Amino acid sequence: MNSFQFLVAVTASCGGLLFGYEVGVMNVVLVMDAFRIFFNLCTWDGSKLNADGINIEDKSVKDKVPFYRDLKPTDSKSFIEGFITSSFVLGALCGALLASYLGEKYGRQKTIMIGACIFAIGGILQGSSIRNYIMIAVGRLITGLSVGCNSVLCPTYISEVAPAKIRGTLASCYQLMITLGIVIAAIINAIVWYFTNIKPNDLNTPRTKIDAQISNFEWRFALCLQAIPGIALAILMSFLPKSPRWLCSKGRDEEAVQILAKLNATSVEDELVQSELKAIQEDVAATVAAGSSSVAELFSSVIRRRTFVVFFIQLFQQWTGVNVIMYYQSQIYNEMGFTKFLSTIVLPVVNNLVNFISTFPGMWGIEKFGRKTLLIVGEFWKYLSVISVFLYVFAFASTWGPTPWVYQSEIFPLRVRVKGSAVGTMSNFFNNWIIAFVGPALMKMWGTRSFLLFATCCLLAFLFASFFCVESKGLNLEEVDAMMSGKAAGKA
Repeated sequence: MNSFQFLVAVTASCGGLLFGYEVGVMNVVLVMDAFRIFFNLCTWDGSKLNADGINIEDKSVKDKVPFYRDLKPTDSKSFIEGFITSSFVLGALCGALLASYLGEKYGRQKTIMIGACIFAIGGILQGSSIRNYIMIAVGRLITGLSVGCNSVLCPTYISEVAPAKIRGTLASCYQLMITLGIVIAAIINAIVWYFTNIKPNDLNTPRTKIDAQISNFEWRFALCLQAIPGIALAILMSFLPKSPRWLCSKGRDEEAVQILAKLNATSVEDELVQSELKAIQEDVAATVAAGSSSVAELFSSVIRRRTFVVFFIQLFQQWTGVNVIMYYQSQIYNEMGFTKFLSTIVLPVVNNLVNFISTFPGMWGIEKFGRKTLLIVGEFWKYLSVISVFLYVFAFASTWGPTPWVYQSEIFPLRVRVKGSAVGTMSNFFNNWIIAFVGPALMKMWGTRSFLLFATCCLLAFLFASFFCVESKGLNLEEVDAMMSGKAAGKA
């Protein structure tokens, strides 16, 4: 791999950074006092808590030093919280639907740029929301449109410019950037929360109304900050080349060969470049001969197994329960009895760092051991580690975090590659939406026993990966297609 290939893959992977920041920012924003009061998740009558989170008016409490506001949840808290959180995922589902059309018509690179700009607009809308949860939900839906579209196109773009030997590693950079985005959001917003929610200036100010607003700077700043990575990605993507496979599909072979030569740091006459170009041209010719693709083709006898696999592999990725932790981990830690400081700042940051660092073994193992092996080992490991949040996140981030995104971007033929990837991404976001919406109510009813449900899903995912997934390690995209079509031998 040369430096240009690495730069292209890492830059395109930054689409995952937007995804990660959006996930990470809500975990802390949802426990910011100003946000909770502004959107009627909680009310505050002026009562105070000490450093241990106990009301200082309790006669049995010795520590009477006020530290936090004592907010009381409203009856509509679970619904509003779930509605706001899940609206992003609903937008992502719609974005994944649009990705196929936009990616084929305008190209992967240009569509990713447009998506990044839309993300920035959505972040600004969220941060400037009026006192109505519908507006912030619309803002999150708009950022979701961007993330859903780019979640299909970024891994696809990377897989189409990366060499076969390290395609899995480079494509998994997308998941790495998701985890990095979560870490960045956790650290920035933990700092904001620390300075605005611990011994706030209005702590001893008399309250006349329990729903009266307090300073909203904290959550507006956190949400508007999303515009920066969105604009940055759009600018960086403008310097990257178009996908050579997409160019060939549009009859622009001369541009494609120039990009292949640049990606391989050699001349257009080089044997490697000409070999890659020939393989792409043959694939495109076969696609053209078969006519334009349709959604119905995803369910043809040749393709339907792949569609089935990517749909369920993304479904199981979500029903392992990892996003319940990512969206609501501060509240989960608080329910487990940890102090507000540990629940909001220390434990989420540590957990998100575990998530980030654990992705590196996955990036290495995806080429060393293969996709199928990681899926099987990952579910077995998660099932055993369900009692520990950190071990659970480590198991996910090093296996089922990156692998589904890599897998879905490489097992479909060129003619339906974006449509096939969109099916997997839509499955991911649809199930993500269900979990985000019902998560607060589920945790309220079952508490930490909810994770027994996710443990059962881990067992089912283990069985699915064992019997239905095939190995694509070390094969170029055309060889993967041949193997899945039964034209070449492959490992099951």
